Amino acid sequence: MSREQRGPNEKLGAVLALAGISNAGLARRVNDLGAQRGLTLRYDKTSVARWVSKGMVPQGAAPHLIAAAIGQKLGRPVPLHEIGLADADPAPEVGLAFPRDVGQAVRSATELYRLDLAGRRAGGGGIWQSLAGSFAVSAYATPASRWLITPADSSVARDVIPAEGSGAPLKVGHSDVRKLREAAEDARRWDSKYGGGDWRSSMVPECLRVEAAPLLLGSYSDEVGRALFGASAELTRLAGWMAFDTGQQEAAQRYYIQALRLARAAADVPLGGYVLASMSLQATYRGFGDEGVDLAQAALERNRGLATARTMSFFRLVEARAHARANDAVAAGAALKAAESWLERARPGDSDPSWLGFYSYDRFAADAAECYRDLKAPGQVRRFTEQALSQPTEEFVRSHGLRLVVSAVAELESGNLDAACEQGVRAVEVAGRISSARTTEYVKDLLHRLEPYGDEPRVVELRERARPLLVTPA
Repeated sequence: MSREQRGPNEKLGAVLALAGISNAGLARRVNDLGAQRGLTLRYDKTSVARWVSKGMVPQGAAPHLIAAAIGQKLGRPVPLHEIGLADADPAPEVGLAFPRDVGQAVRSATELYRLDLAGRRAGGGGIWQSLAGSFAVSAYATPASRWLITPADSSVARDVIPAEGSGAPLKVGHSDVRKLREAAEDARRWDSKYGGGDWRSSMVPECLRVEAAPLLLGSYSDEVGRALFGASAELTRLAGWMAFDTGQQEAAQRYYIQALRLARAAADVPLGGYVLASMSLQATYRGFGDEGVDLAQAALERNRGLATARTMSFFRLVEARAHARANDAVAAGAALKAAESWLERARPGDSDPSWLGFYSYDRFAADAAECYRDLKAPGQVRRFTEQALSQPTEEFVRSHGLRLVVSAVAELESGNLDAACEQGVRAVEVAGRISSARTTEYVKDLLHRLEPYGDEPRVVELRERARPLLVTPA
């Protein structure tokens, strides 16, 4: 449905002309973005003509999808007022700011925590549906540059003066911070074993809203505040990672930006680098290899001489992933070599951060295999995948499933259809035990690559086994 404005929407018409999008092209893009969020939209060129010439304003998520569709073509965020749809139901810009002031940073993070997250967990309405498709890699430019310029705030002490009759403000201590760190540790374990969409993992946003937000708004010394911001940054990054794993890219982006700002308040440069590495992986996964390189290199630049050898190895590995997606084999190879060299320097007694507990040689081998998959070097993929799959899988179930799919792709590209299907069956079995949209996407990609062999009995069997995994819940 739509409601009518007074006269034509000249702003929308002008931006469409600037972007070089036809009426039919915009309708198709909006319908596609809606389908990605489980919305059945049937807009056509006549619908767009009404929006432009008669000033009709589509209802629901459509105005935000229009802005997102045009933004994707222009390569930058497009606010509703720029396309004459500012009077549509507003999609909040909450979570996209990277404030310079610590007090404003607290407000920015806690506002994000308080959003209605039910839609993300249930796959239905809620705020994330209204933000559908609004991921824009350009939104990372300001946070990354501000973090590079000033990676730590001078003081984060907070003394809340209570309003009359409101009682004493919450006084935050180290015991409160420990509880948040314990929650982060539990969440990391559940996420690795069951996927970002598992109900135990999805409790992280609730923890941020109920536990972290009141603490951030309380009173604390500079010492306690640094620790509090660090623990909150870890949890916020985890919320972003889980959103990323479940396909909610717009939610992940907002969580990552706030996590980076909190890491700056914590004066924790390695943690800030870890958030930037997460941003880089998301950008790379979305196809923005060059931007992924920039984000990974930002993580590296500020951590020289600060981070442990294992941490630097991981940052170089993330850089290699981005170079490979950008199809730069030379740069990817150099980054992989540097990552392996840093990893060889790591020692058991090093003071590695707790959030890096997942990273060992098998993780390096798994990501190296993905680099060579993107560079279309199946021999190297097989070599590294064999090393990655040689480790136990009980703790990192999702990672094991992803590695199996990468192995299947390598076997297929080497002409080994039987081996590809065998690995594919194992991957489907793993994917069926976790809740991870990313793993499902990997399986879909494998099935797409197998389409030329669709009549082969082994491929038919694999497709049938994968069918329950690919059915979208009602």
